[in-house]
Amino acid sequence: MIANTGGATARRRAWAGLAVLVLPVLVISLDVTVLYLALPAVSAALRPSATELLWIVDVYPFLLAGLLITMGAVGDRIGRRRLLLVGAAGFGAASLLAACSTTPGMLIAARALLGIAGATLMPSALALVRHLFPDARQRASAIAVVTAGFAVGAALGPLVGGALLARFWWGSVFLVNVPLMALFLVLGRLLPGDRGEGARRIDLLSAGLSLAAVLLAISAIKALATGGGEAWHPFLTLTAGAAFGVSFALRQRRLAEPMIDPAVVAAPASRVSVGTNVLASFGMVGSALFAGQYLQLVAGESPLAAGLWLLPGAVAAVSGAALASVLARRSRPAVAIGSGLALAAAGFGALALVSVDAAVWPVVLGTALLGVGLTMTLSVTAGLIIASAPPRHAGAAGGVVETSEKLGSASGAAVLGALHAVLYRAGVDAAAPPEAPADAVAAARETLGSALAVAARLSGGAGPALREAATTAFVSGMRVVMLACLVAFAATAVVATVLLRRVPGDSPRP
Repeated sequence: MIANTGGATARRRAWAGLAVLVLPVLVISLDVTVLYLALPAVSAALRPSATELLWIVDVYPFLLAGLLITMGAVGDRIGRRRLLLVGAAGFGAASLLAACSTTPGMLIAARALLGIAGATLMPSALALVRHLFPDARQRASAIAVVTAGFAVGAALGPLVGGALLARFWWGSVFLVNVPLMALFLVLGRLLPGDRGEGARRIDLLSAGLSLAAVLLAISAIKALATGGGEAWHPFLTLTAGAAFGVSFALRQRRLAEPMIDPAVVAAPASRVSVGTNVLASFGMVGSALFAGQYLQLVAGESPLAAGLWLLPGAVAAVSGAALASVLARRSRPAVAIGSGLALAAAGFGALALVSVDAAVWPVVLGTALLGVGLTMTLSVTAGLIIASAPPRHAGAAGGVVETSEKLGSASGAAVLGALHAVLYRAGVDAAAPPEAPADAVAAARETLGSALAVAARLSGGAGPALREAATTAFVSGMRVVMLACLVAFAATAVVATVLLRRVPGDSPRP
């Protein structure tokens, strides 16, 4: 008897293709965070203005988020592997341009190209996962691996950036992308070649409406976080973004060939998953925002040491992917999502135990629990959204997954950052030493970093007293924010479990 090895060979090729797909996912997520450590060196070398520095930071995530749905639809039309390879080549070239930039304008342009190229990668990767794994349970495991890759890349960003900047110039944080993208282009032949829906037309008006909606929403959220402009400007911008979003949704209902099937977001399981995605990303960014500051400014760790303390969270994210895969085979999605959100809530509870004595264990434990819980949650919700779409709209559905996460990230930074800022300033005002000069107290109210710098320059007992007041205010505000996240995630765990309780493990539809 001759053994039938065709199925085994196909499975091996599918998992090999998945390993290839994780590579660009790692690079994209790493590129989101790796720049932050390099900003002082970039400022010293290129001397950008305040506005130019803002654009250097923001243009990449803005274009990345704004073009995800559109690029997902383009991949559906021309073929996901083709778009993925073109995007990878563009990402590598733009990384080389960024590393060699000699002016702020050149770096801004390179970062813009990185955002455009990056937007082609994630939706196509998720769509190809569906193509590689037609079986729903195997697909759930594969999406969990991709989600873990994204989480690991984000966690490794500060660590890789710190290691590179310790030895090389600032451009090295971009140059590291080039060999990785070259490797991906070589290994891309392991991916399946899908020809796409060549007859489908990309509606340019829909593309413009989706881009405007996402960019305006993120701009408004960022303005609310930073307090930039007149108080009414962010609300006007947010209203305009909502109007473009509604116009985009209405247009999809009228088109014979919509950019994304309205049924994708109309399905109850998909709606709950999109909302859960937003909240999970909201909490992920919130925890990262405060954990890194605590380790460096309160615990006194170097950037590289802080990255090492956060590394267990990346390892835990891989465990979360494995756990999500097991639960996907043995239970309904509601169990995995509810369990993941509950673990994330426990992580926020651990982070709420931080203190001014600079103990790092609450941060290590909290980020590890968050790594497990959020990866479980995001992998299962992504699977539900992808499976809700017909195969020809898989790329656009991948864009919905990523867009919801980007909106959650922006909202988390804005809302949690603003809440902490209010609490921090109130704490500094209440505990600032009376002998400290008024201008020193005013500077200390801005950020903990400013407070530590000012306190170091004060003579006598005013400096240590101001430092203690600022660190106590920071830690107290962080505790309140983490407790608020705990309540929000615990409540969402209950709601999501109830709303998704009828969704079977092999289908997203109730």
